Amino acid sequence: MSFVGTVGSTYLIGVDGGGTKTELILVDSASGEIVARHVAPGCNPSHAGPEKAGALLVAALGALIDPAKVADAKAKIAATHLYLAGSPVFWREFAATLRDHGRVITGPDSLPVLELATDGAPGLVLHAGTGSFVAARGFDGTTHYAGGLGWKFGDPGSGFDLGRRALAHALLELQGWAPASALGDALRAHTGLADAPANTRFFYTDAEANARIAAFAPRVLALAAEGCHPAQAALAATLAELVAQARLVTQKLFGETPVPCGLSGAILNHEASIYALHALAENHAWAVRFRPVTEPPIEGVRRLLLRR
Repeated sequence: MSFVGTVGSTYLIGVDGGGTKTELILVDSASGEIVARHVAPGCNPSHAGPEKAGALLVAALGALIDPAKVADAKAKIAATHLYLAGSPVFWREFAATLRDHGRVITGPDSLPVLELATDGAPGLVLHAGTGSFVAARGFDGTTHYAGGLGWKFGDPGSGFDLGRRALAHALLELQGWAPASALGDALRAHTGLADAPANTRFFYTDAEANARIAAFAPRVLALAAEGCHPAQAALAATLAELVAQARLVTQKLFGETPVPCGLSGAILNHEASIYALHALAENHAWAVRFRPVTEPPIEGVRRLLLRR
Protein backbone atom coordinates (compact mmCIF):
# COMPACT_ATOMS: atom_id res chain seq x y z
CA MET A 1 0.00 0.00 0.00
CA SER A 2 1.38 3.40 -0.96
CA PHE A 3 1.56 6.38 1.39
CA VAL A 4 0.27 9.48 -0.35
CA GLY A 5 -0.03 13.14 0.56
CA THR A 6 -2.76 15.64 -0.17
CA VAL A 7 -4.27 15.23 -3.64
CA GLY A 8 -2.52 17.53 -6.11
CA SER A 9 0.23 18.53 -3.68
CA THR A 10 3.95 18.53 -4.25
CA TYR A 11 6.62 17.09 -2.02
CA LEU A 12 9.70 18.32 -0.20
CA ILE A 13 12.70 16.19 0.76
CA GLY A 14 14.70 16.92 3.89
CA VAL A 15 17.94 15.22 4.93
CA ASP A 16 19.86 15.36 8.21
CA GLY A 17 23.17 13.54 7.89
CA GLY A 18 26.05 13.09 10.32
CA GLY A 19 28.73 10.60 11.14
CA THR A 20 26.40 8.11 12.84
CA LYS A 21 23.22 8.14 10.78
CA THR A 22 21.45 9.83 7.87
CA GLU A 23 17.75 10.55 8.31
CA LEU A 24 15.49 11.49 5.41
CA ILE A 25 11.90 12.69 5.28
CA LEU A 26 9.40 13.28 2.50
CA VAL A 27 7.01 16.12 3.39
CA ASP A 28 3.68 17.02 1.84
CA SER A 29 4.17 20.70 1.02
CA ALA A 30 0.44 21.48 1.41
CA SER A 31 -0.13 19.94 4.84
CA GLY A 32 3.43 19.98 6.21
CA GLU A 33 3.01 16.35 7.22
CA ILE A 34 5.75 13.74 6.88
CA VAL A 35 4.51 11.04 4.50
CA ALA A 36 7.65 8.88 4.32
CA ARG A 37 10.88 8.37 6.26
CA HIS A 38 14.12 6.55 5.72
CA VAL A 39 17.17 6.05 7.95
CA ALA A 40 20.57 5.11 6.55
CA PRO A 41 24.13 4.90 7.91
CA GLY A 42 26.16 8.07 8.47
CA CYS A 43 27.26 9.93 5.35
CA ASN A 44 29.94 12.31 6.62
CA PRO A 45 32.59 12.23 3.84
CA SER A 46 35.28 12.87 6.45
CA HIS A 47 34.43 9.48 7.98
CA ALA A 48 33.09 7.38 5.13
CA GLY A 49 35.13 8.93 2.31
CA PRO A 50 33.67 11.14 -0.44
CA GLU A 51 32.79 8.36 -2.91
CA LYS A 52 31.04 6.19 -0.32
CA ALA A 53 29.25 9.17 1.25
CA GLY A 54 27.82 10.27 -2.09
CA ALA A 55 26.76 6.75 -3.05
CA LEU A 56 25.12 6.23 0.32
CA LEU A 57 23.04 9.39 -0.01
CA VAL A 58 21.99 8.56 -3.56
CA ALA A 59 20.77 5.15 -2.38
CA ALA A 60 19.00 6.67 0.61
CA LEU A 61 17.18 9.24 -1.56
CA GLY A 62 16.07 6.43 -3.85
CA ALA A 63 14.75 4.42 -0.92
CA LEU A 64 12.82 7.43 0.40
CA ILE A 65 10.93 8.03 -2.83
CA ASP A 66 10.43 4.38 -3.69
CA PRO A 67 7.17 4.19 -5.72
CA ALA A 68 6.07 1.33 -3.47
CA LYS A 69 5.95 3.82 -0.60
CA VAL A 70 4.81 7.03 -2.29
CA ALA A 71 3.19 6.87 -5.67
CA ASP A 72 4.60 9.28 -8.27
CA ALA A 73 6.59 11.20 -5.63
CA LYS A 74 9.66 11.74 -7.78
CA ALA A 75 7.70 13.65 -10.41
CA LYS A 76 6.29 16.01 -7.77
CA ILE A 77 9.39 17.01 -5.77
CA ALA A 78 9.55 20.80 -5.47
CA ALA A 79 12.67 21.11 -3.32
CA THR A 80 15.31 19.08 -1.53
CA HIS A 81 17.22 20.35 1.52
CA LEU A 82 20.47 18.63 2.48
CA TYR A 83 21.78 19.48 5.96
CA LEU A 84 24.93 17.42 6.18
CA ALA A 85 28.13 17.08 8.16
CA GLY A 86 31.44 17.30 6.34
CA SER A 87 32.85 19.47 3.58
CA PRO A 88 30.32 22.10 2.35
CA VAL A 89 32.16 22.22 -1.00
CA PHE A 90 31.76 18.46 -1.47
CA TRP A 91 28.03 18.60 -0.73
CA ARG A 92 27.46 21.59 -3.03
CA GLU A 93 29.16 19.68 -5.83
CA PHE A 94 27.09 16.61 -4.99
CA ALA A 95 23.87 18.65 -5.04
CA ALA A 96 24.67 19.87 -8.56
CA THR A 97 24.57 16.24 -9.78
CA LEU A 98 21.03 15.56 -8.54
CA ARG A 99 18.29 15.50 -11.13
CA ASP A 100 14.52 15.51 -10.62
CA HIS A 101 14.83 16.67 -7.02
CA GLY A 102 13.49 20.20 -7.46
CA ARG A 103 15.48 23.08 -6.07
CA VAL A 104 18.36 21.58 -4.09
CA ILE A 105 19.69 23.52 -1.10
CA THR A 106 22.67 22.47 0.99
CA GLY A 107 23.65 23.59 4.48
CA PRO A 108 25.54 22.38 7.56
CA ASP A 109 23.95 19.91 9.96
CA SER A 110 23.98 22.69 12.57
CA LEU A 111 21.06 24.59 10.98
CA PRO A 112 18.26 22.18 11.99
CA VAL A 113 19.21 22.23 15.68
CA LEU A 114 19.64 26.02 15.53
CA GLU A 115 16.11 26.24 14.13
CA LEU A 116 14.79 24.13 17.01
CA ALA A 117 16.67 26.23 19.57
CA THR A 118 15.67 29.72 18.46
CA ASP A 119 12.58 29.34 16.20
CA GLY A 120 14.28 31.56 13.63
CA ALA A 121 15.07 34.30 16.17
CA PRO A 122 18.53 35.54 17.24
CA GLY A 123 20.33 33.17 19.58
CA LEU A 124 22.62 30.16 19.61
CA VAL A 125 22.72 26.45 20.17
CA LEU A 126 25.36 24.19 21.69
CA HIS A 127 25.30 20.68 20.29
CA ALA A 128 27.23 17.71 21.64
CA GLY A 129 27.02 14.22 20.22
CA THR A 130 30.03 12.21 19.08
CA GLY A 131 31.36 15.64 18.03
CA SER A 132 30.30 19.16 19.01
CA PHE A 133 29.67 22.61 17.57
CA VAL A 134 28.23 26.04 18.35
CA ALA A 135 25.80 27.60 15.88
CA ALA A 136 24.25 31.06 16.11
CA ARG A 137 21.85 33.39 14.35
CA GLY A 138 22.72 37.08 14.63
CA PHE A 139 20.40 40.04 14.98
CA ASP A 140 20.68 40.54 11.22
CA GLY A 141 19.55 36.98 10.49
CA THR A 142 22.94 35.69 9.38
CA THR A 143 24.02 32.30 10.65
CA HIS A 144 27.42 31.46 12.11
CA TYR A 145 29.26 28.26 13.00
CA ALA A 146 32.08 27.64 15.46
CA GLY A 147 33.93 24.48 16.39
CA GLY A 148 33.05 21.17 14.81
CA LEU A 149 36.72 20.61 14.07
CA GLY A 150 36.64 16.89 14.77
CA TRP A 151 38.48 14.73 17.25
CA LYS A 152 41.95 15.51 15.91
CA PHE A 153 41.64 19.18 16.81
CA GLY A 154 39.24 18.91 19.73
CA ASP A 155 35.46 18.97 19.97
CA PRO A 156 34.91 20.19 23.56
CA GLY A 157 31.75 18.90 25.17
CA SER A 158 31.51 15.99 22.74
CA GLY A 159 31.16 12.35 23.62
CA PHE A 160 34.63 11.70 22.27
CA ASP A 161 36.28 14.47 24.29
CA LEU A 162 34.45 13.56 27.49
CA GLY A 163 35.31 9.89 27.02
CA ARG A 164 38.94 10.72 26.23
CA ARG A 165 39.40 12.83 29.35
CA ALA A 166 37.75 10.30 31.63
CA LEU A 167 39.67 7.38 30.16
CA ALA A 168 42.97 9.22 30.60
CA HIS A 169 42.26 9.59 34.32
CA ALA A 170 41.04 5.99 34.58
CA LEU A 171 44.30 4.77 33.04
CA LEU A 172 46.26 6.71 35.67
CA GLU A 173 44.14 4.95 38.29
CA LEU A 174 45.02 1.56 36.83
CA GLN A 175 48.70 2.56 36.82
CA GLY A 176 48.40 3.36 40.52
CA TRP A 177 49.17 7.08 40.24
CA ALA A 178 45.66 8.33 41.02
CA PRO A 179 43.36 7.20 43.83
CA ALA A 180 41.06 4.36 42.83
CA SER A 181 37.51 5.41 41.93
CA ALA A 182 34.48 4.08 40.12
CA LEU A 183 36.01 5.43 36.90
CA GLY A 184 38.75 2.79 36.88
CA ASP A 185 36.20 0.03 37.42
CA ALA A 186 34.08 1.48 34.63
CA LEU A 187 37.03 1.34 32.25
CA ARG A 188 37.62 -2.35 33.03
CA ALA A 189 33.94 -3.07 32.42
CA HIS A 190 33.97 -1.07 29.18
CA THR A 191 36.83 -2.98 27.58
CA GLY A 192 36.88 -6.23 29.54
CA LEU A 193 40.61 -5.69 30.15
CA ALA A 194 42.16 -5.63 33.61
CA ASP A 195 45.30 -3.48 33.61
CA ALA A 196 46.65 -0.20 32.22
CA PRO A 197 48.99 -1.68 29.55
CA ALA A 198 46.26 -3.86 28.06
CA ASN A 199 43.75 -1.00 27.99
CA THR A 200 46.26 1.44 26.52
CA ARG A 201 47.24 -1.04 23.82
CA PHE A 202 43.57 -1.63 23.02
CA PHE A 203 42.78 2.04 22.40
CA TYR A 204 45.87 2.52 20.25
CA THR A 205 45.33 -0.54 18.07
CA ASP A 206 41.60 -1.23 17.79
CA ALA A 207 40.05 -0.11 14.49
CA GLU A 208 36.96 1.15 16.30
CA ALA A 209 38.86 2.89 19.09
CA ASN A 210 37.35 6.35 18.50
CA ALA A 211 33.83 4.98 18.66
CA ARG A 212 34.67 3.05 21.84
CA ILE A 213 36.08 6.21 23.42
CA ALA A 214 32.91 8.17 22.61
CA ALA A 215 30.76 5.26 23.83
CA PHE A 216 32.31 5.65 27.29
CA ALA A 217 30.70 9.10 27.71
CA PRO A 218 27.26 7.92 28.94
CA ARG A 219 28.91 6.00 31.76
CA VAL A 220 30.96 9.07 32.69
CA LEU A 221 27.79 11.17 32.85
CA ALA A 222 26.10 8.60 35.09
CA LEU A 223 29.11 8.49 37.43
CA ALA A 224 29.25 12.29 37.56
CA ALA A 225 25.58 12.38 38.60
CA GLU A 226 26.35 9.78 41.28
CA GLY A 227 29.08 11.99 42.75
CA CYS A 228 32.25 10.41 41.29
CA HIS A 229 34.76 13.27 41.54
CA PRO A 230 37.07 12.24 38.64
CA ALA A 231 34.02 11.89 36.36
CA GLN A 232 32.76 15.29 37.49
CA ALA A 233 36.18 16.82 36.84
CA ALA A 234 36.31 15.37 33.31
CA LEU A 235 32.83 16.72 32.60
CA ALA A 236 33.59 20.16 34.02
CA ALA A 237 36.80 20.43 31.99
CA THR A 238 35.26 19.56 28.63
CA LEU A 239 32.20 21.78 29.21
CA ALA A 240 34.40 24.69 30.28
CA GLU A 241 36.11 24.62 26.87
CA LEU A 242 32.77 24.43 25.05
CA VAL A 243 31.41 27.36 27.07
CA ALA A 244 34.57 29.39 26.37
CA GLN A 245 33.99 28.81 22.67
CA ALA A 246 30.31 29.76 22.95
CA ARG A 247 31.10 32.89 24.99
CA LEU A 248 33.34 34.16 22.20
CA VAL A 249 30.44 33.76 19.79
CA THR A 250 27.93 35.52 22.05
CA GLN A 251 30.28 38.38 22.88
CA LYS A 252 30.94 39.07 19.21
CA LEU A 253 27.36 38.71 17.99
CA PHE A 254 25.19 39.79 20.93
CA GLY A 255 27.35 41.70 23.41
CA GLU A 256 25.64 41.72 26.81
CA THR A 257 22.12 41.16 25.43
CA PRO A 258 20.60 37.98 26.90
CA VAL A 259 19.72 35.49 24.16
CA PRO A 260 18.30 31.95 24.09
CA CYS A 261 20.92 29.20 24.15
CA GLY A 262 19.69 25.82 23.06
CA LEU A 263 21.25 22.66 24.48
CA SER A 264 21.14 19.87 21.92
CA GLY A 265 22.09 16.24 22.39
CA ALA A 266 21.95 13.74 25.23
CA ILE A 267 25.23 14.91 26.76
CA LEU A 268 24.26 18.55 27.27
CA ASN A 269 20.74 17.68 28.42
CA HIS A 270 21.96 15.28 31.09
CA GLU A 271 21.34 16.48 34.65
CA ALA A 272 25.05 16.50 35.47
CA SER A 273 25.84 18.67 32.43
CA ILE A 274 22.99 21.10 33.07
CA TYR A 275 24.21 21.65 36.62
CA ALA A 276 27.77 22.28 35.40
CA LEU A 277 26.62 24.60 32.60
CA HIS A 278 24.57 26.77 34.97
CA ALA A 279 27.59 27.02 37.29
CA LEU A 280 29.84 28.04 34.39
CA ALA A 281 27.34 30.65 33.18
CA GLU A 282 27.05 32.14 36.66
CA ASN A 283 30.82 32.19 37.21
CA HIS A 284 31.42 33.99 33.92
CA ALA A 285 28.32 36.24 34.04
CA TRP A 286 27.36 34.74 30.69
CA ALA A 287 24.10 36.32 29.52
CA VAL A 288 22.21 33.38 28.04
CA ARG A 289 18.91 31.65 28.74
CA PHE A 290 19.40 27.90 28.49
CA ARG A 291 16.73 26.05 26.55
CA PRO A 292 16.75 22.25 26.18
CA VAL A 293 16.29 21.03 22.63
CA THR A 294 14.40 17.79 23.04
CA GLU A 295 13.06 17.32 19.51
CA PRO A 296 15.24 15.41 17.01
CA PRO A 297 17.18 17.37 14.36
CA ILE A 298 14.95 15.99 11.61
CA GLU A 299 12.08 18.07 13.06
CA GLY A 300 14.28 21.12 12.57
CA VAL A 301 14.76 20.00 8.96
CA ARG A 302 10.99 19.79 8.50
CA ARG A 303 10.54 23.32 9.84
CA LEU A 304 13.25 24.67 7.55
CA LEU A 305 11.63 22.97 4.57
CA LEU A 306 8.33 24.70 5.29
CA ARG A 307 9.86 28.08 6.15
CA ARG A 308 12.04 28.54 3.07
